[in-house]
Amino acid sequence: MVHELADYEKAPEQCHLTEEQLTAALFSSAPALYGHVAVDAADQPLGFALWFLNFSTWEGVHGIYLEDLYVRPAARGTGAGRRLLATLAAICVERGYRRLDWWMINWNPAARFYAAIGATPMEEWVPYRLTGAALHELAARATGVITQPPA
Repeated sequence: MVHELADYEKAPEQCHLTEEQLTAALFSSAPALYGHVAVDAADQPLGFALWFLNFSTWEGVHGIYLEDLYVRPAARGTGAGRRLLATLAAICVERGYRRLDWWMINWNPAARFYAAIGATPMEEWVPYRLTGAALHELAARATGVITQPPA
């Protein structure tokens, strides 16, 4: 379904995820990626949510960053997306997280759905990304920085 999402977002050539990579990320001994799948009564997948923890230095607690939310076209309007988001909201509340964040491509009609559940766009924040050659060039300049490896 991740590749279906890439097709929907008109960027299939940018999606390089393999089943092995996704399995390793979700089911390692110390996963950093979590996921939920919405299924119908016959256990057929309708959609998914992939997320990871973030941290708010202003709030002083973790939150959830929703990397991908996708509902197959035939299942849109069935409540599958709302159930997936409700599940993440429940995890936030249960664990004391104060935020559930995500990005949405600007032409996605899901904006109406998100507004209907009370989500607000973060219009004053501009996303940035460092990749490819620029990422490697900056990394080459890392000297004298104390880092802590991931746990």
